[in-house]
Amino acid sequence: MVTIDVDAGNWVDEVMKHEDLVVVDFWHERCPWCKRLEPIYRELSNEYQGRIKFAKLNVLESDENRSIAIKHGLMGTPTLVFFCGGKMISTHAGFMPRDRLRS
Repeated sequence: MVTIDVDAGNWVDEVMKHEDLVVVDFWHERCPWCKRLEPIYRELSNEYQGRIKFAKLNVLESDENRSIAIKHGLMGTPTLVFFCGGKMISTHAGFMPRDRLRS
């Protein structure tokens, strides 16, 4: 798997300071749709390895992680947020099939 786990401790370095495209999967372990998205997300992270950074942030792991999600306006999981140069450029809430995520 070519995704990296991010949390409040490495959020700034791994996402906000990264100049290229970063896709962050905001998820948690009790979310059935997050579990359904996981293999698709992992497959695409392998497919786009070296071109796009794929990261995962467990929103329920800590209050600090939850604060990151709230700061970016997340209302539920799974939510994929696309960042480029530290700026949020797109958000997609809910499960996405492989073809939609790829596009």
